[in-house]
Amino acid sequence: MSDILLLYLQLFSTFFVIGIFTFGGGYAMLSLIQTQVVTAHAWLTESEFTNIVAISQMTPGPVGINCATYVGYDVLNTAGAGHMLSILGSCWSTFALMLPSFLIVLMMVRFYQKVKGSRIFAGVMGWVRPAVAGLIGAAAVLLIIKTSWSGTPLLSSPTVSVLADNFIDWKSWLLFGAAMVAGLFRANPILIIICGGIAGLLLY
Repeated sequence: MSDILLLYLQLFSTFFVIGIFTFGGGYAMLSLIQTQVVTAHAWLTESEFTNIVAISQMTPGPVGINCATYVGYDVLNTAGAGHMLSILGSCWSTFALMLPSFLIVLMMVRFYQKVKGSRIFAGVMGWVRPAVAGLIGAAAVLLIIKTSWSGTPLLSSPTVSVLADNFIDWKSWLLFGAAMVAGLFRANPILIIICGGIAGLLLY
């Protein structure tokens, strides 16, 4: 039982910290979530994390919260906590992720009304936005270079080409390019994923 309680504490502290230090929404959270749940705690593999991101795109709600909900359940379930305690782990992780934002917004809502016209405030936000874009870009790059789309584990040798491992042939490049173009034209992400799955089924 003490191990289960420790997992609850770890889940809360992990997602609470992610909630504090992430600005810009769910996509900006991906890089930090990946670092914590895959690298720091090894709760998920790179492949599992990529699958969660894809599934989160097809379900309602922000991608970061969906990831927290899944991780909370999976960690407790893997530890043998049982179905109900695993559901509680989902709720617990999701609550921890949202709590910092709730508290900060609650404290700052009145303050914001006073400073929203300030040039200093506008300048600060102008610097925050590029940082958020960088975090999103980092998450995208990590998903590309650390995942083997061929279904085989990536080799650890630095001489192995990362692109060759992930983009296994011209068809994978075609799928990548089509999805990127559709995304640039703001196509529905769910439709892109469904079409990508169908195309992959037909091509491979």
